[in-house]
Amino acid sequence: MSDETTAPATEETEDLTLKENFRLLLKASKGFWLVNQINFLDGIAYFGILMLLTRYLGPSGLGMTDQLTGFSVSLYTGLVTLFMFGGGFVSDRLGVRRALTWSLIVIGAGRVILTAAPAFSETSHIAAWTGLMLMALGTGVMQPALYAGIKEYTDPRTATIGYGLLYSIMNLGIVAESFISPLIRSDATFLNLGFMEIVGLGWGINGVYWTAVAITGLMLLVHITFFTKKIEDNDRTVAAKETDENETGKTWIDKLKELPFADPRFMFFIFILLPVRTIFAHDFLTVPDYVFRCFPEAVSAKYEWIHGMNPLIIVIFVPTIAALTRKKKIIDMMIIGTAITATIPFILGPGPALWTLLTYVTIYSFGEAVWSSRFLEYVADLAPAGRVGAYMGLAGIPWFMAKFTTGLYSGSMLARFVPETGPHNSGTMWVIYACMALISPVGLILAKPWLIKGVKAKGEK
Repeated sequence: MSDETTAPATEETEDLTLKENFRLLLKASKGFWLVNQINFLDGIAYFGILMLLTRYLGPSGLGMTDQLTGFSVSLYTGLVTLFMFGGGFVSDRLGVRRALTWSLIVIGAGRVILTAAPAFSETSHIAAWTGLMLMALGTGVMQPALYAGIKEYTDPRTATIGYGLLYSIMNLGIVAESFISPLIRSDATFLNLGFMEIVGLGWGINGVYWTAVAITGLMLLVHITFFTKKIEDNDRTVAAKETDENETGKTWIDKLKELPFADPRFMFFIFILLPVRTIFAHDFLTVPDYVFRCFPEAVSAKYEWIHGMNPLIIVIFVPTIAALTRKKKIIDMMIIGTAITATIPFILGPGPALWTLLTYVTIYSFGEAVWSSRFLEYVADLAPAGRVGAYMGLAGIPWFMAKFTTGLYSGSMLARFVPETGPHNSGTMWVIYACMALISPVGLILAKPWLIKGVKAKGEK
């Protein structure tokens, strides 16, 4: 283990150019890239399922009402984050390699049950919920393990871009999913050059889900074959758990006091992001049905391609923006990014139009690129070695609340403003959502002096 792992970055490392940072990452260890192969492939499988989940469970799928569908999807995504709280501790205890192994097994079982739910006939809803619960449990352990893996297999010189790359590689998986999914799901013609025609397979949503099951099996096979204990031990640059003579005598109360919940600035910082995070939740709770119900079939057949613009922009801009702004105060980046994310839904106010939809996806994605990975870096920097998973899990409470609470009203809002049949008033719905999201950047602006005062004590992060 290098002495660099726990030492602060020197001026020399901070002054590396963007090109030098990427060159260092390209030479990263096998452990770093094996963590990211799961990150990439699970991006395909997880979002391949999530992006079509309201359609799969809803009136045109398993027959759930809009309200029950919204609640079910929100409960699933909320439980992913809820399980991350305990999953972080599980990841720290098992280590990155073993935590990823067991999480893949549990996720795979859940995806099989969810995909097979239609075969259960009268108990299909119960089967779907069972599959979703298992998937949530496995993902709740996997996510903190991936974050911990990045810290363990990078050094102070590459950490900032490492977290940006983690986010980008996941989104690269979503790009692949967005391209593949409609070709599997729809039987529409996607390309007609006269002499050559590309037509979708027409396997439906169930076909997309079985593909996700196969990808999960591939992930597990690659992981257990190549991510050996030898690689885990040799490639790690940060100790999995720093032992301390004082640690053994600490009670659970003492350990809880060391968590960031005792820091009022940290608590305000993560919770003020809750309103703007509801826009992220609408990406899978509202946008799919909005597109399928408000746009013609020529657009909805290629819905995944439109959504795929988001991860494509993330892939390009997250690591680049993270590298170019690594010396900027995180509060400034959060204000800029959340303001972009919160205001862009206003463009959908006049009503559905393809150009406004494409503009919304493009600018919303750029706002996400500005602040997404910096949040992860900030939380990881606060965490002592060996407790990154726990910190990452606990910092996800507002994301859990955003996903869960958004689902409590998203189905009712769809039923009122964009029903399956009947007149639509989608513009009003999006204006309401934008006004709610604006609470985040406004709150950050008002609290900026107080937040910066506290952040200075932590080294200008």
